[in-house]
Amino acid sequence: VQLVESGGGLAQPGGSLRLSCAASGTIWNMYDMGWYRQAPGKKRELVAVFTSGLSTNYADSVKGRFTISAGDAANTVTLQMTSLKPEDTAVYYCHGLYLGVDVWGQGTQVTVSS
Repeated sequence: VQLVESGGGLAQPGGSLRLSCAASGTIWNMYDMGWYRQAPGKKRELVAVFTSGLSTNYADSVKGRFTISAGDAANTVTLQMTSLKPEDTAVYYCHGLYLGVDVWGQGTQVTVSS
């Protein structure tokens, strides 16, 4: 079971980016899918995640700017990022729980700079 991310890249402050994540492999269901990020020299932190089905939880720093949503296909999730700030620069990781085991994507770089 793997999580494969796409999207990310370079954006200017105030700009937007969209990240997508899909689970590959033969799976029944991936739970609590969401996004985390890790900036250089900092710990990995939660960005946005689905909990208990379709309930969502966001980091205070991204509330009102980022939106997590389920993709059209099963076991997919997207993160729409708007009003980006330089402090959003980080490697973004997709995460899910499969049979009680943490599954992480390989990470995708998001850089916000003018």
